[in-house]
Amino acid sequence: MKRPKGLVIAIDGPVGAGKSTVAKLVARKLGYLYVDTGAMYRAVALKALRLGMDINDPIVMAMLAEATDIQLQQQVDGSVRVFLDGEDVTEAIRTPEVSEASSIVSAHEGVRKVLAERQKAMAELGGVVMEGRDIQTVIAPDAEVKIFLTASLEERAKRRWLELQQKGISVSYEEVLQEVKERDERDKTRAIAPLRKAPDAVEIDTTGMMPEEVAEKIVELACKRAGV
Repeated sequence: MKRPKGLVIAIDGPVGAGKSTVAKLVARKLGYLYVDTGAMYRAVALKALRLGMDINDPIVMAMLAEATDIQLQQQVDGSVRVFLDGEDVTEAIRTPEVSEASSIVSAHEGVRKVLAERQKAMAELGGVVMEGRDIQTVIAPDAEVKIFLTASLEERAKRRWLELQQKGISVSYEEVLQEVKERDERDKTRAIAPLRKAPDAVEIDTTGMMPEEVAEKIVELACKRAGV
């Protein structure tokens, strides 16, 4: 399938595997649009928390997702800002509270249906690097390049903890480790679009690897796939 703007690169994997950092680097190297699908679920979760809504109610959450405008806007430097109903919430959606809530919100079938349609529309034209939990299995099963990133539980928890420390969010490593364990369990066992590696995806264990190394590997695969 020839797409107008280029390939679709699908990057999936558990929390802390390095998806966001690597996907951004790959997008920058190829001049593609970086699409963080998880940010869309986080935006819905943030809105629900702000409104005091029950994030465990699947019908209410699906209605909220339908009524929510989420825009991913690429900046001149290649970075992407997340806008929720016109407000820049790029930093606000990265707190531990929103992370926990988004894991619950993203398990609702109605929410996934609403956001999946928007994500599929983004993929149609190509020229995108999409990262999340179900890109290669649900959103873009026909993606030209499928990558499944993983890393040890301890490494992923450490990365997540350091990320929060850099943002000034005080939380212990033990708390983050437990949160990552719980996220893994929810993501793998949810009934709708569980986290799993597509049969034709290339698995890369990023434990001990620098993001730049991982990105280079993916760019090489993309160039090979494009015949460059």
